[in-house]
Amino acid sequence: MNGIRNIAIIAHVDHGKTTLVDALLRQSLPAGRQEKLNKEFTYQDLIMDNNDIERERGITIFSKNAAVYYEGIKINIIDTPGHADFGGEVERVLNMADGCLLLVDAKEGPMPQTRFVLKKALAMGHKIIVVINKIDKEGARPNFVLEATMELFLELGGYDQSLSFPVIYASGREGKAG
Repeated sequence: MNGIRNIAIIAHVDHGKTTLVDALLRQSLPAGRQEKLNKEFTYQDLIMDNNDIERERGITIFSKNAAVYYEGIKINIIDTPGHADFGGEVERVLNMADGCLLLVDAKEGPMPQTRFVLKKALAMGHKIIVVINKIDKEGARPNFVLEATMELFLELGGYDQSLSFPVIYASGREGKAG
């Protein structure tokens, strides 16, 4: 198991989780496969949301996984439902995960479903990496969102991680992070 990591992605509905995962998948393919995929799908066609209801509503209902390879390690990315109504599915996914990416919209900040899933992840002792997404969105407030995220960690009892979690700024739509 040293060569495999299972990472769950936590996010409120519409914070760009599926779009970000799709960008990771597209970028991890060899060049020839990227070209073929780009001919078959536009960036509006999300690879991970393949259920008709998910595409119609723009939400993740069924968790899915995909894998990318990084420096010889297989990273299984588990796309979790972003709504509290799917709590059983969220818990099942978190039980399989080694850690989590907490995806937060750069304008909206942490939302109720973020709180719900993060609380479960912290209770399980998962290491969390914060991804502030949609950094290119008009009205983005990354400093405010980072502070609000720190406060959320403190409120949920994530004292060990509240001031030391790694932060990545991203634009899932553009497929860029740093």
